[in-house]
Amino acid sequence: MKLLNRLTFTLIASLLITASFAQETPPTGQVLDKIVAKVDNYILLESDVQKSYIEAVSQNQPAQTAPTRCEVFESLMINKLMVAKAEVDSVMVTDAEVMLQTEQRFSMVMQQFGGDEETLVQAYGKTSDQLKAEIEDVIKEQLIVQRMRGRITEGLTVSPNDVRQFFNSIPRDSLPLFTSEATVGQIVIKPKVNPQTRQDIYDQMLQFKKDIGEGKADFADLAKKYSEDPGSASNGGDLGFASKGQMVPEYESAAFGLKQGEISDPIESDYGFHLIQLLEIKNNSFNTRHILISPKATTADIEKAERQLDSLKTEIEAGRLDFAKAAKDFSNDRSTSDNGGFFTDPATNSNRLSLRTLEDPLLFFTIDTMKVGAITKPMLFEDPREGTKVRILYYKAKYPAHRANMEDDYEKLKAAALRKKEDDLLSKWFITAKEDIFIDLDPAYDKCNALGAK
Repeated sequence: MKLLNRLTFTLIASLLITASFAQETPPTGQVLDKIVAKVDNYILLESDVQKSYIEAVSQNQPAQTAPTRCEVFESLMINKLMVAKAEVDSVMVTDAEVMLQTEQRFSMVMQQFGGDEETLVQAYGKTSDQLKAEIEDVIKEQLIVQRMRGRITEGLTVSPNDVRQFFNSIPRDSLPLFTSEATVGQIVIKPKVNPQTRQDIYDQMLQFKKDIGEGKADFADLAKKYSEDPGSASNGGDLGFASKGQMVPEYESAAFGLKQGEISDPIESDYGFHLIQLLEIKNNSFNTRHILISPKATTADIEKAERQLDSLKTEIEAGRLDFAKAAKDFSNDRSTSDNGGFFTDPATNSNRLSLRTLEDPLLFFTIDTMKVGAITKPMLFEDPREGTKVRILYYKAKYPAHRANMEDDYEKLKAAALRKKEDDLLSKWFITAKEDIFIDLDPAYDKCNALGAK
């Protein structure tokens, strides 16, 4: 079956998320949208295929590596089949899960516009509620597909022998060429805000609570005016439903300790101070709204963090302190500290990665000017969630461009071998699963032989 030749479900899920934000300004003369596939009660639109194809091509360079339109169509079809079969097999996701991820995704979008809803509306021609509805539909499908794929491939592993056999199955003239890679680490310090600044925010929130209780202010109005959570401020601070384990512990503990309608005292988490109101509890999920204000570090606070990092840099360069140990002991960045401070490729869990895969473009330009083995001086940067931080970067090693080989690329080959094993199992599953679901395709896509034999 020609099902997963180039596009995996993970890629398609990300394409759908991106596509849902595409500005829909069809060129003059474009034909009306139409349904190109029906999978049980689910439909696939021509516009879905078009947007996902354009996005896939733009993200896969050079052009010869990009998926074909038929491959995009097939992968979107497989998503719909997964969702339909999940309904039959009672594999579902909770509303709380969907709402939480919707809020997180919408928060990321709002951050791109500085939390300004008016600018967001101008950019997309849609209200925040309309955008949230679109995100929610996409995320629900994404979560169900992930859950179905996880159930089908549960327990799959690859041994060193599997990796070796996979590598040997690739014709030598077809071995992929990896661009130059690097191993890069960081130690991050979040400046500790001075006690007076923290106390001022705490007192401000206590005043908010007092004013709301006396009827002098409205919670939603205060959230819209003062809250620094871009994903919920415009909605009066409403976060929607969340299940246990989905919020930071401090927030969740406070929420479950409230009665319906009650407002907490200020609660502190890694994100700042929260004033929380419990709106509703259903079983193990809860709906709250909050006002979030994050303490801002002063110049003195930042300079103190810089001095700490400068001391660590001196100790590491003198050989008296190992970089990885320093990162584990002192770094405030959770995504790298447990790995000795080193960035990893999420697809392979390898410390060797292309610099262009680093999320922050400033990292690429900084490392590009460094010598191997060098450590930068302390540098300021902005964390989208936690504000100003300071870090040092360590350029540990550089690897030249090369053809794939077992010695240098074992982790990448292991990940690829596992994906191949998963795809083979999924292909077998599709053969039987498609017989249980009603499928109707538009004749225009007959040439794709979607879900058919090779």
